[in-house]
Amino acid sequence: MKKVLIFGVFDGIHEGHRTLFREAKKYGDRLIAVVTQDTVAERLKGHLPKFNLGKRVDELQKEKIVNEVALGDAELGSYEVVLKRRPDIIALGYDQKSLKKNLEENMEKFDWRPEIKIMSPYKPEQYHSSKLNEY
Repeated sequence: MKKVLIFGVFDGIHEGHRTLFREAKKYGDRLIAVVTQDTVAERLKGHLPKFNLGKRVDELQKEKIVNEVALGDAELGSYEVVLKRRPDIIALGYDQKSLKKNLEENMEKFDWRPEIKIMSPYKPEQYHSSKLNEY
């Protein structure tokens, strides 16, 4: 069984997320969505998510295409969630360039080589969470 891991804050599921889910799922049999913890999201984005972690997890669990929802690491760069889930593919959004770079720099932490795939944007001017959740 081929596992695909995706990362995100998932602050209000929208069609851009659903497109990401569908594209990522094409690479494997099991789609695991890793939800960024509130404190990490605040550190990365400069503000807390609109919805708390529990609400974001609940909403993801309603998405039938997502087979598992996992909590992201409390410490940036530890990649405990990756080590525990051992995905074959890590599917990143088109806008997750710094995460891709950090993953590549930390590949020595893994005793296998997950393949990193970049997913296509879907109407980013309309369906990017930062646009939908403007503060």
